[in-house]
Amino acid sequence: MSEFHLIDHPLIIHKLSIMRNKKTGSKDFRELLNEIAMLMGYELTRDLPLEDVTIETPITKMKAKMVSGRKLAIVPILRAGLGMVDGILSLVPVAKVGHIGLYRDPDTHNPVEYYCKLPPDISERMVILVDPMLATGGSARDALTMLKKHGCKNIRFMCLVAAPEGVAAVQAAHPDVDIYSAALDDHLNEHAYIVPGLGDAGDRIFGTI
Repeated sequence: MSEFHLIDHPLIIHKLSIMRNKKTGSKDFRELLNEIAMLMGYELTRDLPLEDVTIETPITKMKAKMVSGRKLAIVPILRAGLGMVDGILSLVPVAKVGHIGLYRDPDTHNPVEYYCKLPPDISERMVILVDPMLATGGSARDALTMLKKHGCKNIRFMCLVAAPEGVAAVQAAHPDVDIYSAALDDHLNEHAYIVPGLGDAGDRIFGTI
């Protein structure tokens, strides 16, 4: 069964509180999202395997530990997911980046696919799917299905804020994918926005409110 991991580090909680404030502008919102993504990425990659390598320090040769050749890919759900990519890339700059485009139909609130471009060897990589908001879970669910159709087997989903409804939807559809979030909020309102949430993450990132 999929596990839900709440990454509630004090620095993450502090930065997220600033992001929630409606007075926070796009510049600060983007920078804070980038910082939180980096902090969360640190936790997400905690179990990366290490291998022994021989290096030479200024003093002598030694056996050292380095991350083994396991490949990583970061896949943002467009457009808001783009705001989380650079934070993770600052930790693993050799990771490849794919893109999945989904938008939410304003009437049905269901996701509609419009773009998918992934690294050719995506099936051989550990994939971190990122989207700031896990509301109804429809976009994450469909994006995960798309990744699996491309042969991905080792996938983790990372978001900033989740609603219980979204967590339940993703876990029901993809019990093999763990969810990592900085917050678990109360519920969805009648417009399928997370409460208390932080508004539309994409609009706040790109200043299109």
